[in-house]
Amino acid sequence: MSSTEAQTSSAAAKAAVPLPPPPRNGGAALADVVLRFFLFTSCLVAVLVMVTSEQSKLIPIQFPPFLISQDAKFQHSPAFVYFVIALSVAGLYAILTTLISFFALFKRGCYHKIVPCFIVFDVLFLGIMASATGAAGAVGYIGYRGNNHVQWRKVCDVYDVFCRHIGSSIAVSLIGSVVLTFLVILSIRSLSRRD
Repeated sequence: MSSTEAQTSSAAAKAAVPLPPPPRNGGAALADVVLRFFLFTSCLVAVLVMVTSEQSKLIPIQFPPFLISQDAKFQHSPAFVYFVIALSVAGLYAILTTLISFFALFKRGCYHKIVPCFIVFDVLFLGIMASATGAAGAVGYIGYRGNNHVQWRKVCDVYDVFCRHIGSSIAVSLIGSVVLTFLVILSIRSLSRRD
């Protein structure tokens, strides 16, 4: 056999070797990146809407009969402050994990190594986001409906723009919590399908 025939047969053998199959959970890793980006976006929007919730109104006082200017701001409620802090931290976590998950797409087998850490921290942040959303929602509900039994009057009939901002922020935060729930489910499924 001549040297050219040997080179031709070795080139044909190299061409006949099939490429390795793509990773089984390549779609899961891509979905993870997209969901984490949506989580970051929902946290950012919820925080921005909450911190811009401010309204001033002239409120009559009975003695002496004057009108005074009263402001409604998110800083006036500890539940809203907790909401902003919790979602800011969750947003920072979301952008960091989005970057980590994005870079894991390009390294074979790397996604499976980071999934267990993601599950632990995703569940932790899901609890934080759920508690912050629940606390803000409870205060927002009392502002919207009041409570006649303890004589807490509703304020949303006076501070309507402020209350719309609060309600919108809580709704976007609920969407973020649902996205985080999907991330936890996706990570658990990826871990259970691991070879």
